[in-house]
Amino acid sequence: MVAQLVFGSVVVGLTIVLHVVFIVAAYTALRAYGRRRPVAGGPLKWTTLLVLTTLWLMASHSVAVWIWSALYFAVGAFETFEPALYFALVSFTTLGFGDVVLDERWRLLSGMTAASGLLLFGFSTAFLFEVLARLLSDRTRDND
Repeated sequence: MVAQLVFGSVVVGLTIVLHVVFIVAAYTALRAYGRRRPVAGGPLKWTTLLVLTTLWLMASHSVAVWIWSALYFAVGAFETFEPALYFALVSFTTLGFGDVVLDERWRLLSGMTAASGLLLFGFSTAFLFEVLARLLSDRTRDND
């Protein structure tokens, strides 16, 4: 049980740091873009910014899933990498199909994976809403 908590905590911390780095990079890029060109514009510009930001955040989630699957594979929870990746993805997204399960000695990790995914998806959602709010705010200011 202690090993699960230690390994899980390290990976939770690592994925949070990774996600913060991705968000800071997105924020920095959006600010630099906003300084060069006013964000106000048509729906195509808004759509492009939101789609690119969302894809960037999804890349962060994908990396986090790969990190979790690497942990599952490294500790021997799965004999091959594919079920480790599948289980990590299903747990990270909190789907929890139950068709692939962990051995008792590693099952606490599944809850930690789900908690990590839930937290990071919430963080991404908050960031996307902030981006949208700023786009709307800039658009409203330009129309006044």
